[in-house]
Amino acid sequence: MTRKKVKLAFISNDSARKATFKKRKKGLVKKVRELSTLCGIEACAIIFSPYDAQPEIWPSPLGVQRVLSQFKRMPEMEQSKKMVNQDSFLRQRIGKGSEQLKKQRKDNREREMTQVMFQGLTGRSLHGLNILDLNDIGYLIDQHLKDIHKRVDTLNKMAMQAPAAVPRPSSVGESSRQAERGGFEMNVDAMQKQQWFMDLMNPPENMGFAGEDMILPFGDTYHNSLWSNSYFP
Repeated sequence: MTRKKVKLAFISNDSARKATFKKRKKGLVKKVRELSTLCGIEACAIIFSPYDAQPEIWPSPLGVQRVLSQFKRMPEMEQSKKMVNQDSFLRQRIGKGSEQLKKQRKDNREREMTQVMFQGLTGRSLHGLNILDLNDIGYLIDQHLKDIHKRVDTLNKMAMQAPAAVPRPSSVGESSRQAERGGFEMNVDAMQKQQWFMDLMNPPENMGFAGEDMILPFGDTYHNSLWSNSYFP
């Protein structure tokens, strides 16, 4: 059975607060002792409470004095380098959560713009987008084109480095004609693909899309959109 998550808030009930204190104090001292034993480090614990006349000390008054003396001999900058209180700890957690949220928003934005880009290739209208959306789509298109060119260059290098098969004497003429036909077909195919990209990137002024206007969860339709800023350069 899973343990119920404890709400980190002040316990208003006196008896419940006292019981929780005793339980947590015992667990804290146990953790400090385990840390010191398993890792071979110098550690101590001093716990003040309104329920005890004397503070709880581990491992002993002499051991606490030895650890505090080592701490005081350190430079002042080193003493506070990793020191945190509740306020600074919460600020660190909030900052980390904000960075994670920012990254997740950027990832979501990229997925949405990628979907819009491919929908545009099928003939859907892009008239519902604002300038920020178009800027993000343009950035994604540039990135995809760079990846395509990089992949083409890699394949060309692999083709140039591949060892050519030595034809037999009886089929030298036929192999030459096949190679010429293959090279011509590859050139035509490359030209067609290049022309397709040029047509896509520079459509004629009178060109229209056959699809219906696309309704998007962002852009001019919703002025209070979550994606109010451009996420890409």
